[in-house]
Amino acid sequence: EKIGQNLKYDAIVLKNYGVELRGAYWDTMLAHYLWEPELRHGMNFLSETYLGYAPVKIEELIGKKGVNQGNMRDVPLEQIKEYAAEDADITIQLRDFLAPKLNDNQLEKLFREVETPLVKVLADVEYAGVRINPHFLMEYSGVLAEKIVALEEKVLKQAGFTFNIASPKQVGEALFDQMKIPYPGKKMKSGQYSTDEEILSELALTHPICADILAHRGLMKLKSTYVDALPTMINPKTGRVHSQFNQTIAATGRLSSQNPNLQNIPIRTIEGREVRKAFIPRDADHVLLSADYSQIELRLIAEISGDEAMLDAFQKGLDIHTATAAGVYGVPLDQVTSDQRRAAKTVNFSIIYGAGATNLSNQLGIKRAEAKELIENYFKQYSGLKKYMTDIVEFARINGYVETLLGRRRKLRDIDSRNGMMRSMAERIAINTPIQGTAADLIKVAMINIREALIAGNFQSKMILQVHDELVFDVQKDELERLKPIIFDKMTTAIPNLKVPILVEMGTGDNWLEAH
Repeated sequence: EKIGQNLKYDAIVLKNYGVELRGAYWDTMLAHYLWEPELRHGMNFLSETYLGYAPVKIEELIGKKGVNQGNMRDVPLEQIKEYAAEDADITIQLRDFLAPKLNDNQLEKLFREVETPLVKVLADVEYAGVRINPHFLMEYSGVLAEKIVALEEKVLKQAGFTFNIASPKQVGEALFDQMKIPYPGKKMKSGQYSTDEEILSELALTHPICADILAHRGLMKLKSTYVDALPTMINPKTGRVHSQFNQTIAATGRLSSQNPNLQNIPIRTIEGREVRKAFIPRDADHVLLSADYSQIELRLIAEISGDEAMLDAFQKGLDIHTATAAGVYGVPLDQVTSDQRRAAKTVNFSIIYGAGATNLSNQLGIKRAEAKELIENYFKQYSGLKKYMTDIVEFARINGYVETLLGRRRKLRDIDSRNGMMRSMAERIAINTPIQGTAADLIKVAMINIREALIAGNFQSKMILQVHDELVFDVQKDELERLKPIIFDKMTTAIPNLKVPILVEMGTGDNWLEAH
């Protein structure tokens, strides 16, 4: 057994030197994450909090983060010896402290069977990396630059005067002082108007200039964060981009990614989707395969709540949004309009995130009374869902936590808070965590089982990305037909014996957009 703090890091360092870190892992960072998902999980924090001991900080050896930070290679061995030995000592003490916590909270099985084996999967995924087409991105950067300038001109023309669109302060003054658009929010402490996404989205329904400012911001962010940045992240040794996948950041159990953050590439806009074209197979003998869970959270709501109408719709293979619209608007399935389906889709996804009538009316651009009626009709149709929401909040009040189908727990310290806002936030988390967390557990188990199948079948194809409910593979063309049914099987059976059918959609292509 290898005991460590953040073992994935060590495993990848060793991989770079052709060494495979075998045997079982026991990761103190993961153990603490399962026990206290909301807290920090760094070794110094854990040591000070639970062992009452402050270890030597690495900054004391190599200096503070930044350009002038030194390198461990330049530190005298005498100092490194103390630092390294302390590191190992603290880690084993933390293991001894955390192991009983996993047992006491029934988290041992999840730790052993899901989170720990996943470390090896993620080390493989990060090590494999993904090939990026820098020439495509350079050209696309020019296209976006033109669109940004055109939007800027359009905004200034609508305003009738000049101001800096990139400055939130000037945007606020332009919209609310000079153009006299009624300001819907509260001023910030600095006395400045807020022009965040929520406020501008609300105003965009009646003031097109706000929609254009939002679009301008979106393109600026897309260009700087992805289109211009991705080529600089290509590893000169491998020719690929190696994103880091984090297990211990999202309290729901979801994985997140950084350097680059691939979860946040916008998929709803044409411009955002275009970025996926830059992700390509490693060479001409490979093709990208995308495997995506279809409407997984809605399927899991049906499973967890046991709502009969929702389960029935999925079991019959109906389109859930059309089925919802038919019930909510009281029309036959074949007479549901595209607007009704769109509204039902918004309600389906909003309800699990605890959206009320005000939020829904903003999203759909309808009156609050109309949104309220929509929600009432929705709960008439899915009464089992309403019961689940009431019951799970009650469970959280009694037990102080909620859990997923595989036993992942999330403590809810504010469920009885006197502060109404904090309490309702905790209630929303109580409703949503079992669903989001089970979806996270499902894809993690699928990833573990797929890795085992790839090794057992001696496949050369690699799993290279995990984004939300989607897995992406760099597949050797002559392995494609053999691999597809394996991936489908492992993804659909990751949690066995569910009442709801799990659906996986697959596509292949010469870039990520084409495959998706």
